[in-house]
Amino acid sequence: MGQRVEIFDTTLRDGTQGEGVNLSAEDKIRVAVRLDEFGIDFIEGGWPGSNPKDVEFFQNVRNVKLSHAKITAFGSTRHAKYPADQDPNLLKMIESGTEVVTIFGKTWDLHVTTALQVDLDTNLEMIRDSVAFLKSNGRMVIYDAEHYFDGCKGNLEYALKTIKAAEEAGADRIVLCDTNGGSLPHEIAQYTREAAQVCSVPLGIHCHNDGGLAVANSLVAVQNGVTHVQGTMNGYGERCGNADLCAVIPNLVLKLGYEAIREGELPNLTGLSRYIEELANLPRREERPFVGMSAFAHKGGIHVSAVQRESRTYEHVDPKLVGNQQRILVSELSGQSNIIHQARLMGIDLEKSREGSRIVQRIKEMENQGYFFEAADGSLELLIRRELGQHRKFFETISYRVTVEDTAAGNLWTEATVRVRVNGEVLYEVSDGDGPVNALDTALRKALTHKYPQLSRVRLHDYKVRIVNSQAGTAAKIRVLIESGDGERDWITMGVSENIIEASWEALTDSIDYRLLLDELKSS
Repeated sequence: MGQRVEIFDTTLRDGTQGEGVNLSAEDKIRVAVRLDEFGIDFIEGGWPGSNPKDVEFFQNVRNVKLSHAKITAFGSTRHAKYPADQDPNLLKMIESGTEVVTIFGKTWDLHVTTALQVDLDTNLEMIRDSVAFLKSNGRMVIYDAEHYFDGCKGNLEYALKTIKAAEEAGADRIVLCDTNGGSLPHEIAQYTREAAQVCSVPLGIHCHNDGGLAVANSLVAVQNGVTHVQGTMNGYGERCGNADLCAVIPNLVLKLGYEAIREGELPNLTGLSRYIEELANLPRREERPFVGMSAFAHKGGIHVSAVQRESRTYEHVDPKLVGNQQRILVSELSGQSNIIHQARLMGIDLEKSREGSRIVQRIKEMENQGYFFEAADGSLELLIRRELGQHRKFFETISYRVTVEDTAAGNLWTEATVRVRVNGEVLYEVSDGDGPVNALDTALRKALTHKYPQLSRVRLHDYKVRIVNSQAGTAAKIRVLIESGDGERDWITMGVSENIIEASWEALTDSIDYRLLLDELKSS
């Protein structure tokens, strides 16, 4: 094994500042669990107290058992008008209950005098006081030197004083931030070496991508002594984004020989990337290195002929190493990585099953129709168990109907009618709701609760709609993801159709079906 590099993921904080990125508190929990499984060392959850969603996340994540990662709260150094032990921001970080905290402080003298409007010595005191206060409360402190590289270019002597102040106050890591994302690799190398001459604690790097160099700059920093790398999955982040860990990590491991994540997890990188894309409800960027569907795609002519003889002719790494696959576009070859891995997590060994290849082929066919099982654990397990004959039909849909009426008063009124059959008995319910899906959900659970009382605890937590083929306009196919829970666990199911109601109904019925399957598996 090579030298260890710590990976600090800030998808849930810095990543959510990206335009269009929106994760619920429950989404953030799900992402944190997957990042932990992958072997990420630090997961920055947000800024405690800045908004209700982050407050909820820090409250709920305490009840989640992580095997490796440390959840991290984020904030700034104290305000100039408060002593550290009375600063609202620092107190919120302590209240979050995390073992690790990350604070940023000003490094660039321009920011000190213009943004903070304090003198340079006061800024140094703010850094020392804040780090020392957090350390006195038993926290591991990661200090982000904001605008470090711009600070070095503007006033090198003062920039180095700020990081030295953080070290003297007890900071456990000092992270050099290219906050504006405009530094070049040779500048990253030069000023990283300058930091190493004045600091003895481990150094980190935090790069933004405004110059298109965040990944390259992160790697250069590691080559010049940094042992802690910060970034986001899929490169999400404000403006042009952060360093994309989906490119940083494989480059560190496969190209530079470093140890960066849990051994054996790198083949799950593509699945993790796509899972987060789905939860964030963002379109995939298929041209992305390592994890995009186009990363190892070849179309016609000399390229196809060469890779069919020897893949190394046009592929810089084996796609399987990162959970991706080679695609020859002229023959429309495509497939689903990580299905066997996901099935194993459910206690199902598809590799040893005679039906394994047939199931994988079935999943491929459905994904070509618009399904995406990486983000729908409930639907995936239902499909696999149905194909293996390990699932019985708990209920049968006879019919459903939704009425939406715009009243004379200008109010929308929605009513759903549902008929289902359970063991030969027809059950019928009518319910109104806040919209078509809510009305259908309520009517379905009311009908089935007569036979399955445990369904009274099931609640719909989240509902996401995705256009699968946007070029079809209003006739486009819709993918619906529904997150449900019963107070003990949560699951995601999906439906796909040109009709949004039909797609929603498929996701709803799968949600109920999956909950009943869990009961049966528990009792067997």
